[in-house]
Amino acid sequence: MPKDAAGHLIPGRLSPQRRVPAGIPRPEYVGRPAPAPNTAGDRYAPDEVERIRAAGRIAAQAIEAAASAIAPGVTTDELDRIAHDHVVAHGAYPSTLGYRGYPKSSCTSVNEVICHGIPDDTVLEDGDLVNLDVTAYLDGYHGDLNRTFLVGEASEEASLLVERTEQALARGIRAVAPGRQVNVIGRAIEAYAKRFGYGVVRDYTGHGVGRAFHTGLVIPHYDAPEFDTVMEPGMVFTIEPMLTLGTIEWDVWDDDWTVVTRDRALTAQFEHTLVVTERGAEILTLP
Repeated sequence: MPKDAAGHLIPGRLSPQRRVPAGIPRPEYVGRPAPAPNTAGDRYAPDEVERIRAAGRIAAQAIEAAASAIAPGVTTDELDRIAHDHVVAHGAYPSTLGYRGYPKSSCTSVNEVICHGIPDDTVLEDGDLVNLDVTAYLDGYHGDLNRTFLVGEASEEASLLVERTEQALARGIRAVAPGRQVNVIGRAIEAYAKRFGYGVVRDYTGHGVGRAFHTGLVIPHYDAPEFDTVMEPGMVFTIEPMLTLGTIEWDVWDDDWTVVTRDRALTAQFEHTLVVTERGAEILTLP
């Protein structure tokens, strides 16, 4: 069981990299150390939005499939297998696989892991939190989302953190409107989180997504006036607040991916990909 004497997570053993059928198109970054720079911007034509929606639907359904297996005794690697199999069965590529060398088809972030947890032989226990993050690449476009789940019977504190983090995402989505700067999203999320004394992680943010997995557009989850991009109809990006029960300071494991709260306090995250409309926002990552 990959935990230390204090009950905190430590790296586990990884299974071999999962295979993707040769007939499924790969994103341009697979097999390369880094993706090509995005030069196409963050606005999309209606037909492109529909392609992002199709990819997002597959990713959302993959999360639902994996979530149905969440229970004490299940490994995070098994959740990754289920998500991987669903994505490739629908003709899509799991975007994380091979992205900057990432070795798995999803991220599974347990308890104190803020984001980018690598699926391994970690066994879920009663009361754990686990975040499933899946992105699918289909027909040249990515759709990205994540959700946090309770394992078995969790504490009231953990349950409220999950519930309120999902609500924080909803608050951020409601703040989206053409003509507004993207910093209003973070302002709405942080104002809500502060009501409960939660920390709002600053160093990991939402991002533009679609033609590229990450376009360079930053969507903050805290009040950050320096992020002043004005939202326009047709823009596509993610909102993905990460809230903590303690500090927002973090450490990263030697794998250069797994980010954990420095005080090892619980953290939760929710994410959707959305498009800015004439009236607000439309979620593109629904099952």
